[in-house]
Amino acid sequence: MYRAVHQGAVAAYSPVERQAWMPHPTAPKGFQDRILAQHTVVACKRGVIGFMTLGHDGHLDLAYVAPDWMGRGVGDRLYTALLDHAVAHGLSPLSTEASLLFRPFLARRGWTTQARQSVIRNGVAITNFRMQLTGHV
Repeated sequence: MYRAVHQGAVAAYSPVERQAWMPHPTAPKGFQDRILAQHTVVACKRGVIGFMTLGHDGHLDLAYVAPDWMGRGVGDRLYTALLDHAVAHGLSPLSTEASLLFRPFLARRGWTTQARQSVIRNGVAITNFRMQLTGHV
């Protein structure tokens, strides 16, 4: 996750924004509980290369792919697995707060932008987008 933010998001977010978003290579306090409380899909190839999480309320919470695996279909496979889970469990509509990088990925899959927003992380405003998927789940 740290590498996805600090290397994979270089084109979208400034060094200050990336540092505020993920200041340390170790997971933040409570991160394990956050992941375990959701449906989590993990892609592995000699270690973790990506993961996505979906809450029981249909909120796509986390989506990360290692920088060297971006653009190689990992995100597509993770997303498909989460969408299959959402369909199987009747979760609709789906919602998320998408980064500048994740927004086009979701828009190509029928998600609509509800609002642009700034979230404050460690005192720094970071742009993301509230998005929703209806009717495709």
